[in-house]
Amino acid sequence: MTQLPRLYAILNAESCARRGLSLLETAKAWRDAGVTLLQYRDKVASDLDVLRNAALLREVFEGVEATLILNDRVHLFAASGFDGVHVGQGDAPVAAVRAVIGPNAVLGVSTHNPAEVSAADLLSVSYVAVGPVFATSTKLDAEPVVGLDGVRLARSLTRKPLVAIGGITQANATTVLEAGADSVAVISGLLDGDVRSFVAVHR
Repeated sequence: MTQLPRLYAILNAESCARRGLSLLETAKAWRDAGVTLLQYRDKVASDLDVLRNAALLREVFEGVEATLILNDRVHLFAASGFDGVHVGQGDAPVAAVRAVIGPNAVLGVSTHNPAEVSAADLLSVSYVAVGPVFATSTKLDAEPVVGLDGVRLARSLTRKPLVAIGGITQANATTVLEAGADSVAVISGLLDGDVRSFVAVHR
């Protein structure tokens, strides 16, 4: 992946469930709104349920030029039929993940401080995610907020595509992009806002 769309939509199963939203209906709405990069995140479902949902999500985006990313669950990558995986600092080492998914799959890694960004820049990842930029309620164990200065610093430390995540909404997304992010990863900002408007502004 040489260029990221400005909007990186994260379909978080737990966030949908808390709002009483259907995972698949939400995915369809996002597809219809123009989302072209989607990460499916489900920290609690069984492997079997994750694979079932992955198959349904592939059907939703069939015929659309979209990139589908599986959060963590590296061992399910081949069966998922997705285009890549995203891992955190506490997940499997990037080198081991790359060996599993192959050289051409998309691989993203989360970072939370300058040392992690610098380390990720030397790895075989497709993009580096940094955050949380702002306070977020999506993750109860979120790392300390890095702010816009953290995005600017991350930009200076890597030439890889940079994804900013954490508390990003339509109201603040532009400032994050101006700080140096190539893409903004959004969860609640899409579930609680006007996804069509968000996509129109940040495609």
